[in-house]
Amino acid sequence: MSKDLLTAAYLSTARALVRAILLLVGRLEVRGQENVPPAGPFILVTNHLSTIDSPLILAAFSGQQLRVFAAHKWRRHPIIGPLLGLAGAIWVKRGQVDRRALATAIKALEGGAVLGMAPEGTRSRSHVLQRARNGAAFIASRAGVPLLPVGIINTDRFQENLLRLRRSHFQINIGRPFELPDLGTHPDLRRLAAYSELIMAHIACLLPERYHGLYADSPALAALQAGRPAWPAACQAAGIQESADTASPALE
Repeated sequence: MSKDLLTAAYLSTARALVRAILLLVGRLEVRGQENVPPAGPFILVTNHLSTIDSPLILAAFSGQQLRVFAAHKWRRHPIIGPLLGLAGAIWVKRGQVDRRALATAIKALEGGAVLGMAPEGTRSRSHVLQRARNGAAFIASRAGVPLLPVGIINTDRFQENLLRLRRSHFQINIGRPFELPDLGTHPDLRRLAAYSELIMAHIACLLPERYHGLYADSPALAALQAGRPAWPAACQAAGIQESADTASPALE
């Protein structure tokens, strides 16, 4: 059996297992599935509240073969390592700028892949949005691909509900894909920060206020909620000035 067929079989089995477990522990509601592009390349960007987030994303995006980042420490694990490798994980060294992992992700997108990322870089211990790192912004700007914003709700309450033998109602909201403004050159650190602000504003738009965290007062979020172009506001949040003509349109 070829690697592609083996990967497809593994992902199909994993999704079936997740759905079976969900019947016992909760219910998954997915909104906005019509916004999912029929094929890659694109980057799925989401908040990250719990260890159960990844299985739920796997179940919700049954038509996509997602590639995700995985901590390098799991690569040599006798069970988890081979499974993640089979699923097409991109191994990344945490706590540093892993240029090899970034290059691998960009190459995968150039080949039409769908990449799943949490711009915050790690699970939020406070269960609200944390400051994003610039990895997602860097990859999207270099690969020139759309981003698909996703908001995950109620997975932070899963453990508490499980201990009380209560079923959870998980919700995944999928927004419209959008593109980062084309600056005509590779962005510097400040413009990467503005890109990250824009990305997180799109994610926050899909979440209840209790999850907004560090982005509760984001001018980019306020602009999106008011139906205004968010890029100038994202630049404002990053402390730079940018032409209002450089828009970040949603894709039709």
